[in-house]
Amino acid sequence: MTADGSVSTPGNFDLRDEIHEYWSRRSETFDLAFGHHIAPGREADAWAAPVREALGVVPRRILELACGTGEVTRLLHDLGHDVTALDFSEAMLVKARAKHAGKPRLRFLNADAGRTMEPDEAYDAIVCRHLVWTLTDPACAFADWLRILRPGGRLIVYDGDWTKPRPSGVWAARVLALWERLAPDPYYDAAMGDRHAAIMLRLPFSQGLTFDRLAPLLADAGFVSIRERSHDGIARAQRHGQGLRNRMRTLVYRRFILVAEKPAGPDGPSHPRKSP
Repeated sequence: MTADGSVSTPGNFDLRDEIHEYWSRRSETFDLAFGHHIAPGREADAWAAPVREALGVVPRRILELACGTGEVTRLLHDLGHDVTALDFSEAMLVKARAKHAGKPRLRFLNADAGRTMEPDEAYDAIVCRHLVWTLTDPACAFADWLRILRPGGRLIVYDGDWTKPRPSGVWAARVLALWERLAPDPYYDAAMGDRHAAIMLRLPFSQGLTFDRLAPLLADAGFVSIRERSHDGIARAQRHGQGLRNRMRTLVYRRFILVAEKPAGPDGPSHPRKSP
């Protein structure tokens, strides 16, 4: 165990370093991977719907954690919000900056999503997609996120249990495993699948991340009004216009959307304020 609580591996190359290297290497082809790229139209609307529901139509200051190449960044910005998009992989940020060059109301930040170093009560909302399962110190991260949210601010998490198929997805997982052996997909994590599995085994959520496991941890950190929203609408939108292989991929894992709030101040509103 390192001084900051992360798990060590030989040669002073700890788990956080390994995660950083993994995602930096994936940046080269990440936009070609099904499930990462967000198609305009039906799929984009499905991903944006929980943000609209949680934040309304008034522009807010949003911190997007683990922005990657900027796919969710586009949705948040297109909704009219002021966005700070953070990632600890500079390789990912190079792709994101190029994708969104010249846009107003948008800045990119190279930092650790678990220790943002952002000012207290700086944001109306925090949004992250497929990040929480990678956290090496979830309690530290959740405390940091609560700190940088304004009173009444929202946390929106898109994530899932990537460790095993859900019961209804076992058959799809078996067919896809055979398909992968016969015709490997170089963009769907196939080239680094063993490394992905090795990393996952050493993470706090190595037994799987579910809403029921995450909600109590966020409550312990001080979040309130923690609720689950179905991911099914996004999965249906992802299947639209796709071939059989990608349609089956949406059936394998149990995914969820979580929305939580920072308690409102004694004299403050119970909802995010407008951006200054």
